[in-house]
Amino acid sequence: MDDGTDARAILENRLLPLRRGYVGVVNRSQKDIDGRKDIKAALAAERKFFLSHDSYRHLASKMGTSYLQKVLNQQLTNHICDTIPQLRNKLQGQLLLLEKDVGEYKNVSADDPARKTKALLMMVQQFSENFDRILVGSGDKVDTSELSSGAMINRIFHVQFPFEIVKMEYDERRLRREISITIKNALGVRVGLFTPDMAFEAITKKQISRLKEPALKCVDLVISELNNIIRQCGEKMTQYPRLREETERIISQHVREREQRTKDHVHLLFNVQLAYMNTNNEDFIGFANAQNKANRRTGEKKSVGNQVIFKGWMSLHNISFMKGGSRDYWFVLTAENFMWFKDEEEKEKKFYLPLEGLMLRDVEQGFMSKKHAFALFNPDHRNVYKDYKQLELSCESEDASYRWKASFLRAGVYPERNQDDDDHIPAHDIDSNDPVLERQVETIRNLVDSYTAIVSKQVRDIVPKTIMCLMIKDVSNLFYNGL
Repeated sequence: MDDGTDARAILENRLLPLRRGYVGVVNRSQKDIDGRKDIKAALAAERKFFLSHDSYRHLASKMGTSYLQKVLNQQLTNHICDTIPQLRNKLQGQLLLLEKDVGEYKNVSADDPARKTKALLMMVQQFSENFDRILVGSGDKVDTSELSSGAMINRIFHVQFPFEIVKMEYDERRLRREISITIKNALGVRVGLFTPDMAFEAITKKQISRLKEPALKCVDLVISELNNIIRQCGEKMTQYPRLREETERIISQHVREREQRTKDHVHLLFNVQLAYMNTNNEDFIGFANAQNKANRRTGEKKSVGNQVIFKGWMSLHNISFMKGGSRDYWFVLTAENFMWFKDEEEKEKKFYLPLEGLMLRDVEQGFMSKKHAFALFNPDHRNVYKDYKQLELSCESEDASYRWKASFLRAGVYPERNQDDDDHIPAHDIDSNDPVLERQVETIRNLVDSYTAIVSKQVRDIVPKTIMCLMIKDVSNLFYNGL
């Protein structure tokens, strides 16, 4: 402080009281440092200052660097005395644990069979715990960089498998042609006044049979993820290559056995569905309702237009002629339209696109791109968006891409298909001027839609349950009962 300043009130602990009070010291000035003033001389000058100053003379015994050193040493000593007992108890506890662990190995021989058996059981138990942790997601170590195999199986069950089922739907033109041919073949030379139920059963069974392929594909995808889990768990046994090889062999062989049994059960599920068609199901539309729906199908088509199917963020790539340019927008998909906005508040609409006649195809991204892209296009080669023949979109994750594709399928936007198949369809099998036949085709179409939706819902529910019961749970039990 400057000359003439009186700090008596502070040093007496009256102005700003502290629990331990204040200790005043006199430091060397820059002039003293430059003049190489000795430390002992500085301490002596400090002592003389406090003894000769009128305001601090009565506090001289509690002032100065020497007294501050004494106070700090006492505080440190008190803290050490308070901490030592707790630290001593902690160290003694750790020492006892180490002595207990060391005691188990004092009289153990390297060739002791009991020791080898115990080590083997511990590694198998660790393998089992790692398997459950990856599959169920338990434990405190969660990977934040990529999806685990357990999360991938979850995505297969609830995103990829439903998407594959929806993707198996017939295109409208081909399905109506098959219904028309089936009705004509069921009637033969007769003139039909009523809609034959044989046509409904034949077409519906064919549609149900087509659901078997995505169900078996779901089993294969889960098998692939299980093998990934087994390989990840086996990496913990790298120092025991023979044990790792034998463990993986036993588990992989068991997985293959369960795979065959699971697929046999899936085949049985579809054979059960095809053996008897329960048209008394409470969710089935029925013949009378199907006819009424066929008569008023035009009005129903208009009423569905405002139904929102899906919404979310995607990147739009048709924003400039520069390759790779993109911008994120908030997209909204309805049953008849596709639109995007600046943000999720949906106030500033950027574009409005009707879905009629559009189809969907996958788009290959660049080598360094991690996004999953697809495009909407018109089979007639007309512009879809401004001067672009296709609308290119991309999602940050494969999960989001599957959800958008499945939503487009629900809106009637189907994936690109081989046009050669349609070229082989005879014209007389496609077009018909018979109003009675057209009404019968529409009725059968509604009945097939209704019953197939019931079976599809059951398949989406029962196939994941079958895989969990016959494969995943059984493999988990192998660690505790058979391995």
